[in-house]
Amino acid sequence: MNAKELIARRVALELHDGDIVNLGIGLPTQVVNYLPQDIHITLQSENGFLGLGPVTEAHPNLVNAGGQPCGVLPGAAMFDSAFSFALIRGGHVDASVLGGLQVDQHANLANWMVPGKMVPGMGGAMDLVTGARRVIIAMEHCAKDGSSKILKQCTLPLTAKNKVSMIVTEMGVFEFEKGQLILKEHAPGVTLEAIKAATDAEFSVAADFKVMPIVVEEGVA
Repeated sequence: MNAKELIARRVALELHDGDIVNLGIGLPTQVVNYLPQDIHITLQSENGFLGLGPVTEAHPNLVNAGGQPCGVLPGAAMFDSAFSFALIRGGHVDASVLGGLQVDQHANLANWMVPGKMVPGMGGAMDLVTGARRVIIAMEHCAKDGSSKILKQCTLPLTAKNKVSMIVTEMGVFEFEKGQLILKEHAPGVTLEAIKAATDAEFSVAADFKVMPIVVEEGVA
């Protein structure tokens, strides 16, 4: 199981039956592959859908917010961007799962640009982070150069301030409680010392600090 799959499997356990969920492009889209059998969610896409279906059942004339071909499920609704963002800004999305470039110990998120590099724009990221009831950041713990992505203070342009609820990486799970960053879980085989060494941010360790539960298919370790 690679890092991204581990993260997606753990995030899947955070979604509840009946939730309306927006999944960001990249790693977050994998989360739907690992939902427990008794959990059924409705996927919202900011380009105007409620009830997105699997990419494997794509319609040639439909794409999700990331530009990927997608399908829709029976009962799905389609609408314009204005209505879509009214849903998001109005607090009707239960959870938003997004990737991240940086998250800091103050629950700030930077995930939309790296100065000097070509970017398509903010997209719906700012609205999703400020409008969703719960914001889960699914990202690898360190950048490609080995530097921590969980920092004392973000150095990249912010997407939103004080809005992150949870961070899930291949090393562990952090939650923000009353403005404090708390390490709740560690991945199997990952020590607290290893997490501390890979994390720039200051954090507390939960009293019930435990191994990370993940959705595991039969025959998959």
